[in-house]
Amino acid sequence: MTVALPNRLSTLILGCGVALALALGSSSPACAQVVVMVNGEPITNFDIEQRSKLLMLSTHKQPDRKDVINELIDEKVKLREGKKFSIDPSVSDVDQSYNAMAGRMRISPDALTKSLESQGIRPDTLKARIKTDMVWSNLIRGRYKESLQIGEKEVAAAAGEDEKSNTQGVEYKMQPIVLIVPRGSGPEVTEARKKEAEALRARIQSCTEANAFFKAMPNAAIRESVSKTSADIPPSLREILDGMQIGHLTPPEVTKQGVEMVVLCAREPTKVDTPKKKEIREKMFNEKYTAKSNSYLREARGAAMIEYPKSQ
Repeated sequence: MTVALPNRLSTLILGCGVALALALGSSSPACAQVVVMVNGEPITNFDIEQRSKLLMLSTHKQPDRKDVINELIDEKVKLREGKKFSIDPSVSDVDQSYNAMAGRMRISPDALTKSLESQGIRPDTLKARIKTDMVWSNLIRGRYKESLQIGEKEVAAAAGEDEKSNTQGVEYKMQPIVLIVPRGSGPEVTEARKKEAEALRARIQSCTEANAFFKAMPNAAIRESVSKTSADIPPSLREILDGMQIGHLTPPEVTKQGVEMVVLCAREPTKVDTPKKKEIREKMFNEKYTAKSNSYLREARGAAMIEYPKSQ
């Protein structure tokens, strides 16, 4: 439902109603112009500018203003729907997701914040989008859980002839190993541990030997064994694991903990899953999820009160 606000006074009142939030930490005027109201909640020019900058940062293209407004309207609608079903992530939940995003970028949360601010983007702009994604994902997965399930027969039928040449996957049994590099150490310490790791690759010949050696080695640790199928492992790592002997170590990799390797304890064929079937399953799920999401959003947006000032 879309209507126009009755007069300029309404716009002025609505704009001043968000003045405090916008004035803090920004150079925006105290009474920012309200562009649209969604179920009684304002979207201002400042919101649009902030989201435009965020989108431009990720796409490297100037987004269309109408598209940005529609995205912000959709977010208001999604958050309202989430609250109807008591889906309302806390500040700490959102912060945890924000920190996890920084981790995937291999930077600290503070570094992510500084990077955003250098582009004129407030961290809350990204956090608002993160919160909406959390709400909507939980809502769609919860409401349509049964219809989003993908059966093995569906996957097999979609695989067709391609799957006949790739009916088996591989299950790898591995033990992660880390040569610890104390926090704050200089690059020379890391480099020394990398050389140490390379020397150990030529020495270790079995998982039994690896367990005995690394459990006794100072500033090192060997973790419990884990089993992963080829469908769960990136192609680059699969290539390494398929080309090495059982009981040997993978090339060292520098991480936050130190220098890490993996000892390959077993490599057996399995019919549990294959990379091809996993790809098909994920594609089918995404198609179903997108269809349900779009349908639900159209319905919820149609029932929302969307008000534009007459001047818009």
